[in-house]
Amino acid sequence: MAELFITQGLLDEVISHCKEVYPKEACGILAGKDRIVKRVYKMRNIENSSISYAMDPKEQFTVMKDIRKDGLDITAIYHSHIDIYAYPSPNDIKLATYPDSVYVIVSLLNEEPKVKSFTIKDESVKEVEMKVILK
Repeated sequence: MAELFITQGLLDEVISHCKEVYPKEACGILAGKDRIVKRVYKMRNIENSSISYAMDPKEQFTVMKDIRKDGLDITAIYHSHIDIYAYPSPNDIKLATYPDSVYVIVSLLNEEPKVKSFTIKDESVKEVEMKVILK
């Protein structure tokens, strides 16, 4: 099984962002190298929806320039699910356009958020083990 590595602090940042925009879906980009997350980019959900998300293209362009400038890659794309489990929805699968990226989903269905990560290639979903690291 493939792996994604993230510090507890960065994971807390992602979860916090998802809680901040609740009851709307949050979305963002995790930048890093070799599936090790180094930075969280909180993005604005221009759909302003509780069932779907889309990143602002201008904001995304700026973030991608920043990521490249720092020699990093898009390691993962994250978003929240408000009232369903942490698994890609049919719409998530259809809209997955970064086959080399990991997709992180934060479910806010229960009091304790549940976070899972996946690869999505050619509509095939495979879970990726997320490992929380110290640094």
